[in-house]
Amino acid sequence: MKINLPMAITAADVATRTISGTIVTWNERGNTSVGPTVFAKDSIAMKNVKLLLEHDRTRPIGKMASFESTDQGITAKFVLAKTFAADDALEEAATGLRDGFSVGAMINEWSNDNGVMKITSASLEEVSLVTDPAIDSARVSEVAASENEAQIENSESASVESDQPTEGEQVSDTTAPAPTEEAVEAAKVETVEAARPAFFTKPRLEFTKAKYLEASIRAKVLGDDASRQYVLAADDTTTNNAGLIPTRQLTEIVNPLSNADRPIIDAISRGTLPDAGMTFEIPKITAVPTVAEVAEEGAIGETGMTSSFITVNVKKFAGGQEFSVELLDRSSPAFFDELVRQMEFAYARATDDFVVSEIGNNGTLNATGQAESAAGLVAYASSAASAVYAASLGFARNIVVSPQQWGNIMGYAESSGRPIFTASSPSNAAGVATPTSLRGNVLGLDLYVDRNIGGTGDTGLGDYSMVVLNPESYTWYESGRFRLETNVIATGQIKVAYYGYGALATKVGAGANWFNKS
Repeated sequence: MKINLPMAITAADVATRTISGTIVTWNERGNTSVGPTVFAKDSIAMKNVKLLLEHDRTRPIGKMASFESTDQGITAKFVLAKTFAADDALEEAATGLRDGFSVGAMINEWSNDNGVMKITSASLEEVSLVTDPAIDSARVSEVAASENEAQIENSESASVESDQPTEGEQVSDTTAPAPTEEAVEAAKVETVEAARPAFFTKPRLEFTKAKYLEASIRAKVLGDDASRQYVLAADDTTTNNAGLIPTRQLTEIVNPLSNADRPIIDAISRGTLPDAGMTFEIPKITAVPTVAEVAEEGAIGETGMTSSFITVNVKKFAGGQEFSVELLDRSSPAFFDELVRQMEFAYARATDDFVVSEIGNNGTLNATGQAESAAGLVAYASSAASAVYAASLGFARNIVVSPQQWGNIMGYAESSGRPIFTASSPSNAAGVATPTSLRGNVLGLDLYVDRNIGGTGDTGLGDYSMVVLNPESYTWYESGRFRLETNVIATGQIKVAYYGYGALATKVGAGANWFNKS
């Protein structure tokens, strides 16, 4: 049997997140569904157990930190977890709203002492924080066999929730009568023969929107009487006073719209932006000296080296947000941190999109159209790499693709059905492209997936949906990011601007070779 004895909390410390109090008093009688019950001195084998909420094993809120067994009983201290449920429990305990302890103990040995069940050996299973440490006799007298208790307690245990009357409290006349000695002995025989069937008291009802909805459906559609009783009990809370059920809001934020990825910028070379000016120049060789075979005593030809300058324009990328001073002063500090983070995400997307557009305008389209197939990908990558080297005298090292082409690449397979890029150590491996990473390798080129590359057509699979490039042909120069905050005197609002400067130098335009579908 499992006997639940309620005890009152003596201390709840919100600062240290601890709750302490007496969980068992020796030889003090409490009333359970089997009548008067007492625990003999030192009858409970102690161990560190979890602190539950209302005896619900799916709702642990803390763990026992220490306990002390005295001549009067057992006192214990519990440390609560840093969860919302534990926060609520601390507040409820501190304000006296949920200020009772109730222990669950596995009973091993007991005796009938003048009509009182005296427990002489038991082991502690759990301790619960409960709303009402006194169970009225009408409820505890209703005991029924559990249909699914085996899933919870190994079908060899029994659960009886009991009360300990407070000082001066009168025990109701409807309390179940104390078991006779013959009844106790008969119960022992039945325990051996029936493998100790489980018992439990009528559970306390927990009112939530989800449970109320489920009970309403079961009551109306299936005619379930227990669900009908639940709805009747909950009606005043969930229907007439729906606002009393709080809706919790977590601090985590779901954002499927933006992040800090800048794949095409990562795929080209990087430089430091000069400290002044909205333009700067980079020298570029336009003609080089020549060397030719010269006959004996022949004149040596002369070809002068010439150069020019590439003019690079500096661009500003900026975004702003305007909000009330009350929102900043009275909201969670997480608001402003998240605002700055989202501005950084927007900045990343804007600069990456700018670089995609510039390389698209200055790069070259592949000379021959390629089909969207494994063979077409091989033909495109090989011809593009050759064209990039011919134009820039540098090797193509990266390939940047649209998300749709990324999906194509992962789906390429041999005629036998073996995948080319996603199999584990395939003999026909041509690189690695997986659904769990935007980076990979395709035909010896480092793979980058960029959502700002769409290509012509709605599907993102047309021309300009992939580019093979020599990273030295394009360089991205960038300053640090700046944040500017100003106040609007008239309204008290706050304006926050987030901005930075960047410039893309196209050193060799043909160093980027774009996919040509048709």
